[in-house]
Parts: sequence; structure tokens; C-alpha cells
Amino acid sequence: MKLNRSVPEAVVIPELPYRDVREAVDWLTRAFGFRERLQIGDHRAQLVYEDGAVIVIQRDEPAPGNVLVRVSDATAHHEQAAAAGATILSTPEDFAYGERQYNAQDPAGHVWTFSESIADVDPADWGGTLKD
Repeated sequence: MKLNRSVPEAVVIPELPYRDVREAVDWLTRAFGFRERLQIGDHRAQLVYEDGAVIVIQRDEPAPGNVLVRVSDATAHHEQAAAAGATILSTPEDFAYGERQYNAQDPAGHVWTFSESIADVDPADWGGTLKD
């Protein structure tokens, strides 16, 4: 998998919604020993623990979280998911932070983001603040 400083190295990255991201980051780092890796404004943050990671996202009405999975080829993965009957919420798209991503929904309603690193992008180039 290609290196991208804008994304944690973990392969599966849960996205957990909280009403107040900064408050959640403070609590998760204090209570569970996570380390903040990247702050994205006040609405999103990446936390790491050893070789694992979670992304804390802003949501006024917390609901079940999304799951982000890093894949080597988002286009091929999208084709496989669509052929298997997954509900495709968005087709593969390239983003400024160096990722090609698409979203799908499973039969239980969980939203999955599949993400391929396509470039190593400095988070400062798109508005992120790297904490390492």
C-alpha cells in the first residue's frame, strides 16, 4: 500500500461520531491512551494507539459509526462490491488529501468507506494539522 502522511497506516479505521470532537479527543487520549495524530479543524481528528487508529468525527446526532478500510485499488474494490449487490452511496473519487475513496452501505445499514492512497500529501496542503 502506498504511504500517505494524511492517513493513518492502519488498514481498518473506524470513524466514531461525537457531538464535540475536541472534548472526545481529550477524553480518549486521557482515558484510553490514544495519541492525537492529526487535527482537522474542530470537526475531525485522527487518533492512534500502537498500530491501530480511529477517526473522531463531528456529528450533532451521534449514530452508529462508519468504518474506513484502506484498500490497494478502490476502483476494483468498488466493482467487486457493486457486483455483490452492495448499495453504492458514492463512486470512487480522488480527494486533495491523496486518497481515492468510495462509500457503500451493507444490508444492516452500516456505511463503509474504502480508501486507496494515491499520493503522499502533506496535511498542511489541504488544511490539516499534523501533531507528530
